[in-house]
Amino acid sequence: MSKKKIESREDVSLLVNTFYSKVRKDALLGPIFNRIITDWDTHLELLTDFWETNLLYARKYYGNPLHAHVVVDHKMNHTINELHFGVWINLWLETINELFEGETAQIAINRARNMGTFIHLNIFNARNREAKKEE
Repeated sequence: MSKKKIESREDVSLLVNTFYSKVRKDALLGPIFNRIITDWDTHLELLTDFWETNLLYARKYYGNPLHAHVVVDHKMNHTINELHFGVWINLWLETINELFEGETAQIAINRARNMGTFIHLNIFNARNREAKKEE
């Protein structure tokens, strides 16, 4: 398969669907995602909206991914750690490198790296806030 540029919602959808197919099968990430997400079709559309907004500036996503991931960490008894984010970004890089090339593909890589770091730090800070409330 030849690589192409990320230029449309269809491209973003291909990226999101291919990536989360890998996530769902992954030994570390799959059990978390498959436990938390009960309606994959709706979730994949939401994630396509998120990435289309971030990569193609379509303004389709208005959620709060930071809060959503704190909630997931809470549901997982605060067991999400840097290894989870490392596997996540490696699967993202693998998927992009298999399917896409060009500037927007590189932007998708950079934004995912930044987002993973920021979400991980936000989870850590939320745990600290929660611990202080319990004192």
